Amino acid sequence: MLYPLLWMLSASFRPENEIFTATSLWPSSWSLASYFRGWTGLRIGFDTFFLNSLIIAVLAIIGNLATCSLAAFAFARLEFRGRRFWFAMMLGTLMLPYQVTLIPQYVLFHQLGWVNTFLPLVVPKFLAADSFFIFLMVQFFRNLPKELDEAAMMDGCSPWRIYWKILLPLSMPVLATAAIFTFIWTWDDFFGPLIYLSDIRTYTVQLALRTFVDSSAESDWGGLFAMSTLTLVPVFLFFLIFQRLLIEGIATTGMKR
Repeated sequence: MLYPLLWMLSASFRPENEIFTATSLWPSSWSLASYFRGWTGLRIGFDTFFLNSLIIAVLAIIGNLATCSLAAFAFARLEFRGRRFWFAMMLGTLMLPYQVTLIPQYVLFHQLGWVNTFLPLVVPKFLAADSFFIFLMVQFFRNLPKELDEAAMMDGCSPWRIYWKILLPLSMPVLATAAIFTFIWTWDDFFGPLIYLSDIRTYTVQLALRTFVDSSAESDWGGLFAMSTLTLVPVFLFFLIFQRLLIEGIATTGMKR
């Protein structure tokens, strides 16, 4: 499992003529030329692509945590007409492949004038569009004792205060789980930015990596492997920092306490 990562790391330090000819993981000579060439080889510095991906990922995390937790609170703790029906409808959207809704969404965003901006990649996150995270949080909220809500209501708390003051502070594991998955999926997303972004100044790191390979011209494999190595660093750091909450959130979701 680790061998492809080790090979990519090794290839990023090799001279260009040794990348596909050497058989050992240990380079015969170490060179940072691929990193310098990859960082400045495109018309725009690679820091721009890192910043674009970071902006989209951070906004996606904020949107998912805010709206999916609100939707989950409504399904798990509030009583309203048609709750089970709407919850089933929400779960039904999990079975829809992304390709089914791609064309209608693109037409809508094109009519709104959002194509070639970050809005198609960010705004749906603020509309509780990720049913997986809603379902994950619903299962977690249902495991919290309802006596907490009843005691808070007796003290005069509104549903909003119950959500904000009681449930959210107790839900850090599942919120961290949703944040980690959102960051990883958004950071690694290639298809969405490919559809909606055409200006190189708005490219994410995944689109920028594609520009190193050209079927009709010479490909910069050294720069590709060097920048691919750097794009993995934020994912590893994000996971290492929050791995305890991630494991706790997955382990406790759907379990009776």
